[in-house]
Amino acid sequence: MVCLAAWASPVWAHPGWGQDSGSRRDQTFGKGAEISVTVHDAAGEPISSPAIVRLYKDGSMLSGQGATQQGRMAFLVTSVGDFTLVVQAAGYADVQKEVSVPVEGKTQVDVYLRREADRGSGDGVPGRPILAPKAKEAFDGGLRALGADKLREAVKYVSEAARLAPGHPDVLYVQGVLYMKQRNWVEAQSALEKATQVDPHHARAYAALGMALSDQGKYGAAIAPLEKALQLDAAAGFETHWALAKAYYQSARYEEALRNSQVALAESKGRAPEIALLVAQALTAVGRYEEAGQVLREFLREHGERADAGKARRWLEGLRSSGRVRE
Repeated sequence: MVCLAAWASPVWAHPGWGQDSGSRRDQTFGKGAEISVTVHDAAGEPISSPAIVRLYKDGSMLSGQGATQQGRMAFLVTSVGDFTLVVQAAGYADVQKEVSVPVEGKTQVDVYLRREADRGSGDGVPGRPILAPKAKEAFDGGLRALGADKLREAVKYVSEAARLAPGHPDVLYVQGVLYMKQRNWVEAQSALEKATQVDPHHARAYAALGMALSDQGKYGAAIAPLEKALQLDAAAGFETHWALAKAYYQSARYEEALRNSQVALAESKGRAPEIALLVAQALTAVGRYEEAGQVLREFLREHGERADAGKARRWLEGLRSSGRVRE
């Protein structure tokens, strides 16, 4: 499992450092830069209840975290550059703020929280890593290029995102998708496995991992990540149900293959009519021959011009000749 904290520059945090002098700081820790944070409530006063503050270097590397005392805390970092602060407090909306530390010395940051009436009373459970603006711009560009099948452009954007945030789960996910587009299944599997290790709640990464395994013929291994994707996100998309249905079918789990293929066909809303052929296969496998024949007839009636219509005709003729469906 990738440890984000291991990539960060050394950092120390203490609620009281915001009041310390620079000379004392240097004597204790050596030269560095101090990021002093004051968290304000909706009235503009330092928040009285503890707030959890996390500091990320270059968007994805967790450099330090701690709780405020009377709204204040500070981080001492050993390198300058771009940082991101994430502040969470019970009863308030989370706040993310970009901080630039161009030189050594003290940088004061004020964060203002807004009340959130529907927010739970959690005490700041660590969230997933975030992408700095430049890394997010590259990530978004890679997704757009992949969606448009512009692989050369996707390689440029994804490579830049990987340079800026090499261990971020979203970046690992988009790397995996790019490898899948390039039919490099082994590298895709590796990147997507890392993404799910860094972020065990990344539904899209689990779905893509299951598809990458299926593309290698590893249908039994594909089932668990595809099921996990749907467990995390019931609206993961028809492609996930479709891939899971194929994995179930190839693993001789025909009832489950039938249920998922029917869901996939309904949710695809005509965008992937070939799913009907998998539905017919699964219906045949569970002995529901007349229903399989009906699905094949409907497919031929609506999509008789498709290249796979010949396959559907052969299957239907086989069911007829065996006496399993009526003429």
